[in-house]
Amino acid sequence: MTDQVTVAVSEAALGQPLSESELCPDDLLKEQEAAFERDIARMHARAAEFVAVSCPACGGTTYAPAFEKYGFTFCLCQSCGTIYMSPRPSEAVMGDYYANSENYAYWAKHIFPASEQSRREKIHKPWLTRVLDYCEEFQVPRGLLLEVGPGFGTFASVATESGAFVRVVAVEPTPELAQACRDRGVEVIEKRIEDLGDECNNADVVVAFEVVEHLFEPRRFLEGIKPRMARGGLLVLSCPNGQGFDIAMLGAGALAVDAEHVNLFNPGSLARLLADSGFEVLKMLTPGRLDAEFVREAALQGKIALDPFLRRVLVDEWDEHGWPFQQFLAQQGLSSHMWLVARLPS
Repeated sequence: MTDQVTVAVSEAALGQPLSESELCPDDLLKEQEAAFERDIARMHARAAEFVAVSCPACGGTTYAPAFEKYGFTFCLCQSCGTIYMSPRPSEAVMGDYYANSENYAYWAKHIFPASEQSRREKIHKPWLTRVLDYCEEFQVPRGLLLEVGPGFGTFASVATESGAFVRVVAVEPTPELAQACRDRGVEVIEKRIEDLGDECNNADVVVAFEVVEHLFEPRRFLEGIKPRMARGGLLVLSCPNGQGFDIAMLGAGALAVDAEHVNLFNPGSLARLLADSGFEVLKMLTPGRLDAEFVREAALQGKIALDPFLRRVLVDEWDEHGWPFQQFLAQQGLSSHMWLVARLPS
């Protein structure tokens, strides 16, 4: 599945319409943006420690300039189409960034609590339903569910409360986030997945939502996951799709392009990375729900000009066509949010 990747999602799998303000309330944006700017300045202060890298998906070294943002350079791999930051912060700089991020602290203290109910109902409960459907489709037992990088712990808590799995464990190295998971009744191992010993093995399902785009070396992350999985177990990943609609339309202006997202894979390149790492890719889909809104907002703010057709769909007749257009993007593999489902061969 590395050359031809089927990307499709049913209308039912898309869930309810979703707005950006439900995930990050407008009245909290100003302070969040200020905290993020301070984090960026702190990262740039260590620019001498940045390192050039090859493509994180295929290892290719031939690239074209993609765009610049926040003073960082993004490249477009000429082999597989992955967009990636290079030079990028070293692992030490990345580790310091996440450990001391004012932006993450602000999200944990203000934004996640304010938006948690909406996230639970419109994002994490549908995600759990989707994961359970995959267990049924691919005949995978519902014993141990391992979530890597659970963040605030909402999905792990939904999964724990559901009783759908015998055991749910979150692997989270950041102390504040690990405590947030515990506060929600989630069992936590406060380590990186690569550093686990025998605490948690033979996972039937491993999920990592919005994680791989942040990693200095995604291939090593996948190698760290494999020993924790049962043979025949499922790995479910989600991340931005660098070839999706809002990134294609907005380029560096897309929200998915930021200082933390050093890897912007696409369906083909992510499938290639998983296959090269020893996984069997089973399914790809792009169930995003915000592409159309992001492009609409950019147009309304005068940041981009739309051709007459897109202006009709995204501006003039938004109430009539906006959500159906978003559904079309998702169903055709064109959304900038994607999922991959893979299996560790028996």
